[in-house]
Amino acid sequence: MAEFIKISRREQLPLELTWDLSKIYATDQEFIAALKQVKIAAASLEALKGSMIKGPTDCLAAIQQFFKVERQFEKVYLYASLKNDQDTGNQIYQGFFSQVQQLQATVAAAGSWIIPELLQLSDQQLQDYQRVEPQLAAYQQFIKENTRLRPHVLAEREEKLLAQASAVFAAPEDIFETLNDTDLKFPLVTNEAGKKIQLSQGNYDRLIQSPQRQVRKTAFQALYQPYRQLRNTFAKTLGFQVRLQNFEAKTHHYSSALNAALTENQIPSTVYQQLIDQVQANLPLLQRYVALRKKVLRLDQVHMYDLYTPLVEQPAQDYSYQQGQKIVGQTLKIFGDEYTTAVKQAFKQRWIDVLENRGKRSGAYSSGMYDTPAYILLNWQNDLESVYTLIHEMGHSMHSYFSAHYQPYQTSDYSIFLAEIASTTNENLLTAHLLEQQDDTTIRAYLLNHFLDGFKGTVFRQTQFAEFEKWLHEQEAAGESLTADKISHYYLELNQKYYGEQVAADPEIALEWARIPHFYYNFYVYQYATGFAAATALSQQIITKGPQTYLNFLKAGSSAAPIDIIRRAGVDMEQPIYLQQAFDLFARRLGELEELLN
Repeated sequence: MAEFIKISRREQLPLELTWDLSKIYATDQEFIAALKQVKIAAASLEALKGSMIKGPTDCLAAIQQFFKVERQFEKVYLYASLKNDQDTGNQIYQGFFSQVQQLQATVAAAGSWIIPELLQLSDQQLQDYQRVEPQLAAYQQFIKENTRLRPHVLAEREEKLLAQASAVFAAPEDIFETLNDTDLKFPLVTNEAGKKIQLSQGNYDRLIQSPQRQVRKTAFQALYQPYRQLRNTFAKTLGFQVRLQNFEAKTHHYSSALNAALTENQIPSTVYQQLIDQVQANLPLLQRYVALRKKVLRLDQVHMYDLYTPLVEQPAQDYSYQQGQKIVGQTLKIFGDEYTTAVKQAFKQRWIDVLENRGKRSGAYSSGMYDTPAYILLNWQNDLESVYTLIHEMGHSMHSYFSAHYQPYQTSDYSIFLAEIASTTNENLLTAHLLEQQDDTTIRAYLLNHFLDGFKGTVFRQTQFAEFEKWLHEQEAAGESLTADKISHYYLELNQKYYGEQVAADPEIALEWARIPHFYYNFYVYQYATGFAAATALSQQIITKGPQTYLNFLKAGSSAAPIDIIRRAGVDMEQPIYLQQAFDLFARRLGELEELLN
């Protein structure tokens, strides 16, 4: 009988490979006490209602209390969410997370009057306030950001009502996460060694890259079995998420949910559409890469499970976490002592939760707040992709670290639009570093293939997601029903448009929408693609001109509009040239790979 490989329980993991959350709160009891303090602070904030219009001193006190409550709440939320994610089956930490979600609504309601009351003050009154009370200058960006949104802020009573319903609005995402991370039961599959293993979200990424076609085919088909069984539930959940986003946008007088998401980050609508247009114009490059795969793998037809296996055998089959740390450290030396010192601190002080365990949230992320380390969740799989994931998330964490160290709290939280730039700049530098170290044509071919796969997944795939998300919201806004069959039909057609006729219309891929958590994040995915393209330009600048301008970008936080911050770093994202630069690099590296493999 084949050996059954089990996924470890949380308590079986080596302590040094888990994150140290005692840096947030030393004990659960300390967290519980902090939770009570947030409730008291929120009540104090609510008691200040009506004070901003009394005069500049009262206005300053209200804004300061508003940020104090927000800062305290972010800390308890972070602790509860990280504890929950490390083992979603732990009932205690499920309870903690449920409490902070409920508290989130309380905090939002307690401060819901701040913006409407601020907007009662005219621009002239606000200027007069700042002349009388100089400390208000520290909140100039906050005032500017919110007065800019005057047309989209409702009356105080309406804003409070929406804030109180925030926990209800979060329900679709919560249901999806519970289904996806806890309740789905995946079948056993056979790995390359002929051993039966339990399929999981974490080890699927490794299996789908297997050089053995039967292994990746089996994993691909097995992954979608539970999604097919629950496809109507996933469709209903996603449909409600889209409906809520459209409702919120319409309620706040935006023309669409997309317009609401872009306006919040001060991103011109042309940035989103130009991304889709430029990617569609360059789909022949993606389909040329698919043709190369078909030729090298000697396939009659390419299937979706053939798009992730390396075209060149991996030189070193496994990358331990220790090896990954070393490679990341060597790559990031280009940033200088201040940056590398912070990276070493992340490694030594256990900011990182490394290994997969039973019930752990799938995927990877960086998450921290002003008063804590920027923690990293991984599900390390001993492959090169894990090294890329580590350096990617380290980019996020260093962005958070430098923003927190160089900005006051109120401007330390950088825009979502900028969030993916730091991480993908690190990825680009890793690729350049590895290619620079290698003259061996086989190793170079492997690295080029890895880059092309990353580009495919980040630029082409995320733009496909962005186009799909736009369609979802347009359909719901038009009153169309988002059934599982309708969503799957459109998704399959869209997938075929991107990959072309040489890729089979696998029925499983029609259900891919059901397993993508980012569709619950309100037009987030396009920023992976724009961020990767911007990072391409930035990484070349760092290599040729040094890191100083880029480090200033990391330190800027939200001290200016996102478009302006990245423009100061040397990339104008309102023009399509940065996208074309990315496609040019893809074409050059694809050409080199074609030549090497031929």
